[in-house]
Amino acid sequence: MLRQRNSLLKSARARGLAADKLSTLDIWDERLVALGSELIDQRLALVAELTDPLAAAYRSIVDADHAPGLRPLLSIDGADPDEEPGGPVAAQRTDAGDTRTRFIEALRQLRPKELERGVTLAGPHRDDVVLLLNGLPAKGYASHGESWSFALALRLASAELLRRDSTTGDPVLVLDDVFAELDRLRRERLAVAIAGFEQVLVTAAVLEDVPTPLTARVVHIEAGEIVDGLVAANGASDA
Repeated sequence: MLRQRNSLLKSARARGLAADKLSTLDIWDERLVALGSELIDQRLALVAELTDPLAAAYRSIVDADHAPGLRPLLSIDGADPDEEPGGPVAAQRTDAGDTRTRFIEALRQLRPKELERGVTLAGPHRDDVVLLLNGLPAKGYASHGESWSFALALRLASAELLRRDSTTGDPVLVLDDVFAELDRLRRERLAVAIAGFEQVLVTAAVLEDVPTPLTARVVHIEAGEIVDGLVAANGASDA
């Protein structure tokens, strides 16, 4: 649907057609609004659900309250994903109306620019989510350790939602060489935070980087092949 709409816009641009000559575009607008609004609303609901688990997971790793948050940037409310945030995230336009109403209005206002550029400028494909620490975008403001802690907290928050909704047990938690990026205290706190999951798979270039509770089973791999396996007796997770 989006591909067809963009194709029509590009064709209209090449032929120099005015907006009032594109009745077919209205049909694609209806489909885009109907399906896109549903997707936008579901994404917003997911962001809202992640808020509390994210804060709890971040505190469990960092032991500090840096107010981690997620702020949706919606193109139907004027956000432009092509613009890099350069400071505190600016407030978006807050038009009255539900998602569908705002979507329709955004397409109406953007029609001339879309015809000029030959591409759809509003919809879920143009949306983003800004990761915030203390009200500032993590990208560009967070330290290396804070960025890693945020990424891990987001993964743990997602795993908590999957665990909550699962009828077949916990999700398998995969941590790919993350401990080398954390200091000793954060390594230990992360090990405690994930101890309750049924299966945890950890990769590491240096075994000493992995906290002892996560070394219940160790498999050594060299040049893509398993060279030996060692079963330890000091934990219950997989590493």
